[in-house]
Amino acid sequence: MKQIIRLLLIATLMTGYFEPLQAQEFTLSKNLQAGKVQPFDMEVTYDKTTHLIFPSGIRYVDLGSDYLIAGKAEDAENVLRIKAAVRDFEPETNFSVITQDGRFYNFNVLYSPCPALLNIDIQKMQQSVSRQKSGDILFEELGDNSPSLAGLLLETIYKKDKRIVKHIASKSFGIRYMLKGIYIHNGKYYFHTELSNSTNVPFRIDFVTFKVVDKKTAKRTVVQERQIYPLRVYKPLDPIPGNTTDQNVFLLDQFTIAGDKVLLIEIFEKNGGRNQVLQVENSDLVGARLINDMHLKLY
Repeated sequence: MKQIIRLLLIATLMTGYFEPLQAQEFTLSKNLQAGKVQPFDMEVTYDKTTHLIFPSGIRYVDLGSDYLIAGKAEDAENVLRIKAAVRDFEPETNFSVITQDGRFYNFNVLYSPCPALLNIDIQKMQQSVSRQKSGDILFEELGDNSPSLAGLLLETIYKKDKRIVKHIASKSFGIRYMLKGIYIHNGKYYFHTELSNSTNVPFRIDFVTFKVVDKKTAKRTVVQERQIYPLRVYKPLDPIPGNTTDQNVFLLDQFTIAGDKVLLIEIFEKNGGRNQVLQVENSDLVGARLINDMHLKLY
């Protein structure tokens, strides 16, 4: 009898011990559900490739299992190729993608011998379904700046197309390159540039550099130069056809320069000699326009 009573007491104590744990597990599960990123469902097959077109360049891809193989399409930063690595796999798997604009996408994947869709435009798909936006992924080089906000500011400056800097330009051989504005927001510079081609010969952009150099030194060397690399560029450096004008916006970390130095913005023509150079003083940098003063529509 004493043994039975002892067992009952132990059972009662154990029940009292597990009930708070079960309640805690339920609370944790409920909290996790509140932050759930709803996955997209899709099918893949072995004999055909599925292409996903994202609104921004792809930065990271993680595959849930060896049943899938994937990779960015050549010369297309925002297109992902994905297919089954083995035939007729049965368990559901998944994969995740992070894009340059800081968006996170998750996909649940099943095998199908004949998928209903092989080419998917993610932006159009999102517009057609009701779905909460996921939080921004913060990239190290952008600090506390939201990638989607940085992208929106680049786009807004480009579309507003205002010239607030009127004294920095370069012109030769029918090419005119100018700095239209310097903006600053949350520790980042936005350089707005424009290139005009008044000739019939297209100007094919090779690359653009930002360098801090000694203004008194005619011959620059590697020791005397400090190169600054853009964190983002609004649009690709496409060729500028004859008799056309195009613009771009570059995102850089905040910096200033000493009085005896200048910032050179150089644009180089591929297989050509019509390179242009813009010279920016420290007074131009510290006079950068606050983004808040532009009355941008951010949402």
